[in-house]
Amino acid sequence: MSSGSRSGEFCPRCGDEISRPSDIDLPSGPSDPDAVLCDGCYFEDFDLVDAPERIEVRVCSQCGALHRGNRWVDVGARDYTDIAVEETADRLAVHVDAREVDWGVEPEQVDQNTIRMHCLFSGVIRGTAVSEEVTVPVYVARETCDRCGRIAGDYYASIIQVRGTDRTPTTDENDRAVEIAESYIAEREATGDRNAFITETSRTDDGVDMKISTNQMGQGIAKRIVAELGGTVSEAPTLVTEDGDGNEVYRVTFTARLPPYTPGDVIDLDDGDGPVLVTSAHGNLKGVRLATGDRYEADFEEGIDPDARTLGTREDAESTTLVAVEDAHAVQVLDPETFESKTVPRPSYLDPDADEVPVLKHRQGLHVLPDDEL
Repeated sequence: MSSGSRSGEFCPRCGDEISRPSDIDLPSGPSDPDAVLCDGCYFEDFDLVDAPERIEVRVCSQCGALHRGNRWVDVGARDYTDIAVEETADRLAVHVDAREVDWGVEPEQVDQNTIRMHCLFSGVIRGTAVSEEVTVPVYVARETCDRCGRIAGDYYASIIQVRGTDRTPTTDENDRAVEIAESYIAEREATGDRNAFITETSRTDDGVDMKISTNQMGQGIAKRIVAELGGTVSEAPTLVTEDGDGNEVYRVTFTARLPPYTPGDVIDLDDGDGPVLVTSAHGNLKGVRLATGDRYEADFEEGIDPDARTLGTREDAESTTLVAVEDAHAVQVLDPETFESKTVPRPSYLDPDADEVPVLKHRQGLHVLPDDEL
């Protein structure tokens, strides 16, 4: 097939004979009634780009979320220029028959809330290179998203209370409980869940309280806390209102009750086998006997709360001199208070070649502790 010129066609608008190379692809079909026009008439009313007169972008001034469609989307916007470029690109339409299209944009910050987008497009139509420049003002409307509005309004659906059993949680336990909650919420936020937030965290004389956005998340956080720190979770629902369909809406308080003993506590079980250094409060209480070094685990019925009293903690231990190893069951150490030589039980974890050992002096005497956590 040879490539010549098409002739014998006339423009229905101006009447001129149309002559164009035969290898030029023309639009076909009813979608473009101007396809039959000559180039002069065709380009007379031709628009390469269809652009709106103005674009409004709704962003949350608190968290930077962007309103798209009928919902808020987390984009963490702080520099709204990038958002303006994306929104402009989505709203501009290039002629369907344009080929080899290329475009660029140069934003101009007019004021704090207005960005003027200067867009230059180029392409090929009917074998002719065309270009067009459009300017679209983008207005940034700063609002408050639903999520930030709830937080500002002190909205919450559940409460987590971190408490101890017959004791007050330690500062480390309270801090770790808050870290667990924040990590849980961060994981949910990373999945796009905008209902995930902590409204308030407060320290009290009894522990720490946290207001959580949903009951499901409150329960999930409480379970994670006791999974790591030990203890049990109890629930106390309170009827607060009814929804539009008449369904009762409850606010649930989840109490993460930490065990009475924590790793590092030294307790007396009054069973004749000597004190126990607690090593775990998960499931059944576990530890090591200070008199022998044998492992200890509470019965299933006792769980994490066997009948015992606290003698001290690992932090109360002091380093003292190992004087002599008497036999397989006894050693001599210096009393850290009186500096007298005392014979004490020799646990299996004691290093007989050590010069110094950690000891805990308590109401029942003196015991050697392991150098490290077991």
